Formats: sequence, structure tokens, C-alpha cells
Amino acid sequence: MSAVPARRMIAVMVLVPVVVALALWAFAWPAARTAPRELPVGVAGPAAAVTQLERGFEQREGAFDVHRYDDEASARAAVEDRVVYGAVVAGPEGTRLLTASGAGPVVAQLLQEAVTAQAPAGTQVQVTDVAPLPSGDPRGTAPAASALPLTLAGVAAGALVTMSGLRGTRAAATLVGASALVGVTATAITHSWLGVLQGDWWAEAAALSLTVAAPGATVAGFAALLGTPGIGLGALLMVLLGNPFSGAASAPELLPEPVGAIGQWLPPGAGATLLRSVAYFDGRGASAPLLTLSVWAVLGLVAVFVGGRRRAPVLTEEERPAPVPVT
Repeated sequence: MSAVPARRMIAVMVLVPVVVALALWAFAWPAARTAPRELPVGVAGPAAAVTQLERGFEQREGAFDVHRYDDEASARAAVEDRVVYGAVVAGPEGTRLLTASGAGPVVAQLLQEAVTAQAPAGTQVQVTDVAPLPSGDPRGTAPAASALPLTLAGVAAGALVTMSGLRGTRAAATLVGASALVGVTATAITHSWLGVLQGDWWAEAAALSLTVAAPGATVAGFAALLGTPGIGLGALLMVLLGNPFSGAASAPELLPEPVGAIGQWLPPGAGATLLRSVAYFDGRGASAPLLTLSVWAVLGLVAVFVGGRRRAPVLTEEERPAPVPVT
């Protein structure tokens, strides 16, 4: 056996376990360490009652980030604006919990359990869902289930554009067109057919399109600058890191630090947050994920143009080779 095939065999045997270990770490570790970490919650009511509620949350050190509000209306507005995931309101009628299952049913259930555990024995905690999930998706699985397919669609678009030899304007137009068509198709399926989304139809289509365009442009941009290895680098970043770090199945604040924050800086996590905002909160809380996705998409397209010029330089008349005469 020659040296070259032997080295290739060893490289493959070593590389496969390394990739598997990375995938297991990226997917299994955050899932196994799910717990609240500085989870934003609100409290409102009389000063004495609010202080008692704060102490109850502070018993779990580092789990909750408590925000005080003057009254129930202010607390409800904070939940609807996605400032906090829920709020506890103390009043003469008892304790009320405002949740938002649209922000994550796992978080809503966690808050209900935490508040119920703090309540005096025999006290019934009234729960009001200010951003409920649609009847077509009572468990809120749509954002989590769509994260990986949308990421794969973007990676596939970037790879296909590269392998098709498209450069510059043609590559950018193809990426934008493919992303827009994916967004419209996905919205038609999830909103119009399945009924798992309930926001503005075109806002959802735009969010889904941008969620595909950002990883697609990133993969194509890496490939334009680095060649074929750029496709693997982009796929690694988007699929093996971006998807499990997205918090789409729970919430970024339930993932180990700093995984939750990193996930929101990557397109899959920003896309899941943006989709929840437009589907369940009328676009409130969409600014940060919208900016994140836009930056990835724009930088990726810039790299596509820059890399295309480097790989296909425009020759002047003097630099062009003379035609070979036909005899």
C-alpha cells in the first residue's frame, strides 16, 4: 500500500470520530444542561408583596433576572414587548401569572411551576397567556421544527450557487431569489395549510426568507473567498453550531453560558427569535434578530462579490491572449 492512500485512510478514520464528537457536544451538551440562567421575569403589585416575590425568585441564585413594574398593565406590556418572558402580579384577589407561550412554551411551563411552588399552600395561581399559541400548534413546535430545515436550505443554496459556477451579481440574485421562494413556500405550508403560525403572512414570509438568505450568503461568501473548503466551514458554523445553540426548542436563557448568547448571534438562533416575534407578537422584539440576520446576509453577499472578482479578474485588451488563427 502506497503512502498517500494510507494517509488518506488514517485521516478519514480520525476525522469521522472528531466530527461525531463535535456534533454530540454541540447538540447533547446544551440539551442536557437546560436550566434558567438570568431569565427575565417581571413582578408587580404592592411593595411588600413584590419584595416577597423577588425573594422567592432570588432563592434560585442566578436563575432569574427580576424586573419591577408599577402595576399589571406595565407588566403585561413588558411581556407583550418581549422584555420579560412572564410576570407575577400580586393583588387583593391573589397572585396572577402572566405568561407568553409564544415566546416559548417550555419557559411558560417553567414559570408556572416556579410561581406555584412559591404560593402558600392551598392558593390557586391564576394564569393568563398574553401571547398564546395557535390551535394548530398548541405545543409550539413550529419554530423549533423549522430551524434545521431552513438552515439546511440556506447551506444548500450557498453550496449549489458555488458548485454551479455562479459569481458576482448572478450568484447574489440566485441566492436572494431562492431564499425568497423558500420563504413564500414555507409560509404557505406553515401558515396557510398547517395553521401553526398566526402573524402577518408577508412578515412571516420575509422572516423565513431572511433566515434562509443569511446562512446561504455566508456559505457562498466563504466559498468565494476560500474555495470549496468554505462550504464545509459555513456548514459547520451554521448546522453544527448555529442550530443547537439557537434555543429554538426552549429559549436562549435556558442554555449553558455563553451558548445562548452565541446562538443569538448566529442566523439559526436569530431566525427562530425573529419568527416568534412576527408570528406571535406582531413584530415586537424583532429589531435585534433582524439586524443580526441582515448583517450576516450583507457580509456574505459582499464576500460573494469580492471573491468572484478575485477568482475571475477582468482582463484588459493588452492582457487578453491573441486569438489562435484557424488554418
